[in-house]
Amino acid sequence: MAKTGIIFGTDTGKTRKIAKQIYTLLNDESIAKPININRCSVEDLLAFDNLIIGTPTLGEGELPGLSVDCESESWEEIASDLEDADFSGKTIALFGLGDQEGYPDEFVDALGELFELFSAAGATLIGRWPNEGYKFNSSTALDGEEFVGLVLDQDNQSNLTDARLTKWLDSIKPQLGL
Repeated sequence: MAKTGIIFGTDTGKTRKIAKQIYTLLNDESIAKPININRCSVEDLLAFDNLIIGTPTLGEGELPGLSVDCESESWEEIASDLEDADFSGKTIALFGLGDQEGYPDEFVDALGELFELFSAAGATLIGRWPNEGYKFNSSTALDGEEFVGLVLDQDNQSNLTDARLTKWLDSIKPQLGL
């Protein structure tokens, strides 16, 4: 089995595209192909030593599946199970997609929710990202001057995605043993 899993939640397919891009950029046989969270159980996640986990933020700051208008129940189904799981000894890097112009008051809040879930479960979280270059009012994914993971805005700053992704991956590779 692969040592590192890339897991994503998605609504529009943008997060899936980034997950696939991460897989391609890392180009390492110890990494499993990206998997949609709606096809995973907590046990599947625990089978990996390391995880790279991504999510968009929907509506008023929700994870996919926790929003009333989202058809996917992916995070809703697994979120309560994560609360009882033990991720001690697991290294997790998070990335989140958000729209800083359309939702400046809950920018990438779902990323903050994942951080809280996996922190409470004992995981070692890596891959913080500076908040420079973003314009928003509020975000639960912000810890001091840094986001708790990589933040991408495919709606307003897609031209910065490749450079941000490359820099972030270079920063987390050593901690993932790559």
